[in-house]
Amino acid sequence: MCLSFVEFTLAEKIVPAVDLSEQISLAGLEASGTGNMKMMLNGALTIGTYDGANIEIDEEVGRDNIFIFGMKIEEVNALREKGYNSKEYYEREPELKRALDQIRDGFFSPEDPNLFADIIKHLLELNDEYMLLADYAEYMKAQERVEQLYKNHIEWTKKSLLNIAAAGKFSSDRAIKEYAKDIWNVKPSMKKLPEPHHGRPGIKNEIEKIEMTQSYSQREDY
Repeated sequence: MCLSFVEFTLAEKIVPAVDLSEQISLAGLEASGTGNMKMMLNGALTIGTYDGANIEIDEEVGRDNIFIFGMKIEEVNALREKGYNSKEYYEREPELKRALDQIRDGFFSPEDPNLFADIIKHLLELNDEYMLLADYAEYMKAQERVEQLYKNHIEWTKKSLLNIAAAGKFSSDRAIKEYAKDIWNVKPSMKKLPEPHHGRPGIKNEIEKIEMTQSYSQREDY
């Protein structure tokens, strides 16, 4: 199932239920937001590339408790400079080739064989902008590690708890404190704001206004 748009109400149900968080952007794109942090805090393990917030999660939880795969940004840049050719990976990986051939030939959409033609066009004819085929082999190896660990409920739960325990860095308190210091350049103010019932500067006390209104109403009743 693919959810094209996950709004907050739906996320409230999905995020706590996630076992495995997939964060598989190409290294260097910084495509991850805060979703992976929310899922980590709720006990999900992460499978992902060495990109964006995945790097921070890796640093906090330790490599044994996350499934990192694929090229690093230096390798991505080197492959681009060398000249990336997605068809080389298509021909090199028999399993990958078979899957793409089945997609192209309508195996998964017999009622409409061309339903997924855009996928094949992007990956092979347009040379796979995000280098998905280059990361394919390592992704599959990482998924094998996921599969083996998931069969061991005790170990999976242990790593899940370690992820929750290591998620403290991603609290909004820490983020706001660092933004205030390093970006906004603001300092804490010890000046106290007036209590809500004290009214606002230049405006008569709100409670007094309410009491006066009630008093006038009572007089009119008499």
